[in-house]
Amino acid sequence: MDDDVRHGFETLAIHAGQEPDAATGAVVPPIYQVSTYKQDGVGGLRGGYEYSRSANPTRTALEECLAALEGGARGLAFASGLAAEDALLRTICRPGDHVVVPNDAYGGTYRLFAKVYEQWGVVHDPVPLGDPDAVRAAIRPDTRAIWVETPTNPLLGIADIEALAAVARDAGALLVVDNTFASPYLQRPLTLGADVVVHSTTKYLGGHSDVVGGALVAADAGLGERLAFHQNAMGAVAGPFDAWLTLRGIKTLGVRMDRHCANATAVVDLLTAHPAVRSVLYPGLPGHPGHETAAKQMAAFGGMVSFRLASEEAAVRVCERTRLFTLGESLGGVESLIEHPGRMTHASAAGSPLEVPGDLVRLSVGIESVDDLLSDLRQALG
Repeated sequence: MDDDVRHGFETLAIHAGQEPDAATGAVVPPIYQVSTYKQDGVGGLRGGYEYSRSANPTRTALEECLAALEGGARGLAFASGLAAEDALLRTICRPGDHVVVPNDAYGGTYRLFAKVYEQWGVVHDPVPLGDPDAVRAAIRPDTRAIWVETPTNPLLGIADIEALAAVARDAGALLVVDNTFASPYLQRPLTLGADVVVHSTTKYLGGHSDVVGGALVAADAGLGERLAFHQNAMGAVAGPFDAWLTLRGIKTLGVRMDRHCANATAVVDLLTAHPAVRSVLYPGLPGHPGHETAAKQMAAFGGMVSFRLASEEAAVRVCERTRLFTLGESLGGVESLIEHPGRMTHASAAGSPLEVPGDLVRLSVGIESVDDLLSDLRQALG
């Protein structure tokens, strides 16, 4: 690609970091399934490659593509989203530091803070991130980061990234944004003032439920170098085949997200009109908290939908009755999934301030024929 030309998102998704192979002309980056590399004399590295924990050409292609899509200085690919989060926290925090986190954060992120980092002296406070004044009030002299999910998982809360970036700057803290639910196709936090973007590439970026991975994209090259040091020192890197699968998924991210969003809108219309549904949580609804902020910072409202029923038993029953929506954890794949967060993805938050309602159902709306999805939900709801 010509670096001097400003390309559109879909062009970057297909070409950034993915020049045709110099040796063969192959238009898809090869899978460099290799651990070590021949050196041209002692210390004579070819392209900077010596050992695949430190760098691998397939992973490099993915990392360059991720940086281009998010508009960052450095992208880094990891073995999972939580591995990426762990590397970031170990880079920016020390014992005695403090982090502001969402009061409805992803259960795995909450577990990392509450069960792992608390033991190492890094403390956190859950705060409603939709209220910048509440975030500002939670800041302490030892606050190192404000950790944002927007939309959040699973309540789809919205945070104003620009407003929180200002709070973080005033506090001398970093703004970290988990962009997994939106993907860079719908939202680019670095352009709104964030310092680091986190992804579970397992989800929309990979998009096919066949790979587990994570990523960090840093706005600042210096921070990117620090993160790269920890990536190598800690070793939880993406393998070459995982990197290749993620790159393959990214190529169709734009067209997939268009269908995810369109199908989710139709699902929301059905749910809001159904008598068994008490409430629907979706940023695209005018009455959803933070709707105006989501409309400002997102290109569309995404493929994730949550809704509440009359009781926990009713929620579990609907999850067990669907036929096309698969009962399973994770999200962002081409197939539609349904889950009960309180007993599944967010079970680790039970009994904490982040416990989710028992009557909540979460949908990851896939790209199947929308009429089939609506029919399945109708029969499951009764």
